[in-house]
Amino acid sequence: MDRTLSPWNSTPSAPLQNNSTFYLLNASPSPSPPPWKAPSFTVAAGCRVAATLVLFIFAAVSNLSVLVSICWGRGYRLAAHLRPLIASLASADLMMTFVVMPLDAIWNITVQWYAGDVMCKLMCFLKLFAMHSAAFILMVVSLDRYWAILHPLDSLDAGLRNRRMLAVAWTLSVLVASPQLFIFRTIKADGVDFTQCVTHGSFQHRWQETAYNMFHFLTLYVFPLLVVTFCYTRIFTKINAQMLKRKDGEHCLRRSGTDMIPKARMKTLKMTIVIVSSFVICWTPYYLLGIWYWFQPSIVQYTPEYVHHILFFFGNLNTCCNPVIYGFYTSSFRADLADVVAFCRGRRGQNASPHSVDGLSARRAGAPGEMESDLSSNQHSGNPC
Repeated sequence: MDRTLSPWNSTPSAPLQNNSTFYLLNASPSPSPPPWKAPSFTVAAGCRVAATLVLFIFAAVSNLSVLVSICWGRGYRLAAHLRPLIASLASADLMMTFVVMPLDAIWNITVQWYAGDVMCKLMCFLKLFAMHSAAFILMVVSLDRYWAILHPLDSLDAGLRNRRMLAVAWTLSVLVASPQLFIFRTIKADGVDFTQCVTHGSFQHRWQETAYNMFHFLTLYVFPLLVVTFCYTRIFTKINAQMLKRKDGEHCLRRSGTDMIPKARMKTLKMTIVIVSSFVICWTPYYLLGIWYWFQPSIVQYTPEYVHHILFFFGNLNTCCNPVIYGFYTSSFRADLADVVAFCRGRRGQNASPHSVDGLSARRAGAPGEMESDLSSNQHSGNPC
């Protein structure tokens, strides 16, 4: 299974493009085997590596900035139950950044696997773990918005509920990715100095490998998509019903007995919708091509190599979207970035430093226009990171 078509079954794109590696590794004797040409580093793969390097730098800097802002900067003013969600989302994106992207770039350069059997198993496990954690945490964010809008009076329990959901998300990511430790291994081709990290020999029949891939397609994409679709459909239905009541002169959706739903909470809702939408938009083409390949493997011979590279690059682009979206909707993050820029330029003023006394007091004082002002924002304390 090609890594460019299946993100959890990882082999470089070049061998699959000429399809000859499968003749070598899937050794069914043939009286006249087709001539085998060693895969090489192509121009398309080089473009993919260069693009991945750019994404890596941007994703690393932006997601680390979000994490620092949430844990030690003005992002601390977010509601206590929201901070672990944003921090976990940034952490999952950082895992994608520091595991998936370097692995993809280096493997495309070397074409074959040089790191040994243990690293083959470990890196394939970490890759799938990172992808599942990002998808599962998006579900947790959606479920948090579902409870915040449909059950606003339960917001006092939001901190504990979110911590439990995050624990389940991280634990499930480990469990679902753990089979990678057993099905991947290094295989050396007979008569040729070529070693690859593959699943060869782990599945007795092709349908078993297809079922394994379909399972991960469901857990990585379909199940998260169904959960977030349900959550936001119920949210929009509830908001629409309250708007109709408001037009009829009835009471609008309440967070308490007297207040309407806060604008800050609606702003958070909009932000999470955009984050989920970017996940769907970025990864849908890649997964659809993967499904097509599972049932019609011959398409890889007719699909240009650059198509696989572009779709994989587009999927990884989602890792860079989340911090941009968060920064767009969160003034505290933009203020922290402005402080860093001012510090780097040597023009830090009285309130520019995030470590100054004024900065620390402002960080905890909160602001009426900040992104979230749920009931629980002042009920929980402590640094979630």
